[in-house]
Amino acid sequence: MSARVESRGRVTLIGGGPGAEDLLTLRAVRALAAADVVLYDRLAPHATLHELAPGAELIDVGKRPGHHAFPQEEIEALMVARAELGAHVVRLKGGDPYVLGRGGEEVLACHRAGIPVEVVPGVTSAIAVPSAAGIPLTHRGVSHLFTVVSGHAPLDDDTLRHLAGLGGTIVVLMGVNTLPSITAGLVRHGLAADLPVAIVERGFQPGQRTTISDLGGVVVAAGRARAASPAVVVIGEVVRLAHDGDLTAQGLMDRAARLAVPGS
Repeated sequence: MSARVESRGRVTLIGGGPGAEDLLTLRAVRALAAADVVLYDRLAPHATLHELAPGAELIDVGKRPGHHAFPQEEIEALMVARAELGAHVVRLKGGDPYVLGRGGEEVLACHRAGIPVEVVPGVTSAIAVPSAAGIPLTHRGVSHLFTVVSGHAPLDDDTLRHLAGLGGTIVVLMGVNTLPSITAGLVRHGLAADLPVAIVERGFQPGQRTTISDLGGVVVAAGRARAASPAVVVIGEVVRLAHDGDLTAQGLMDRAARLAVPGS
């Protein structure tokens, strides 16, 4: 642990954005520079944490599919325990802490323990990753709203019915594994099978890739492309706007063909 230890500890909860270090906010960089301990997630920018947080103790608490070395309750307990010892604890998370990031739970853990806590917002992957693929979530005359939903667990029929009836754009985080049930459910509740869908993998990271299809064919397309997490799924007419702005069905097919070529 660094020698910079205050008489009263505190926690700074940082949203690290989609993973690219240059998308960290200036406030986030300053908080990391003043940290004694950094608890960081797998999808948070951490490749050069030893430079961003010089002298701080770096602890990997990231969850991986099927492997939670640090369950959420243990992360919260560790965060509070270090702060109670007088340290400035930085909790570095991917995306934004308050967008499907369990940031609210961690803030409540600090409040219960009487630990001062500050939240530094981050660029949520729900918005950043589609933009990296050239997909606007709203566009005049195409979509005037977007809805963000977690696909970590299958969606129930009431949620699927509601999503299908909203219109606009649907953004699914953590939805690769539940894609078959989500797409089938949306079609069952009235969305057209030819509604465009994009799967954007590893946004702002090396190997970023986009797979474009439609609700009726995206599961097959995802399997053929071996799409995997981390990925953001975008469902809606805005997908046709990716990069070239061609809203025609032929334009969508041409775009999909180009993206299917390795290195394109």
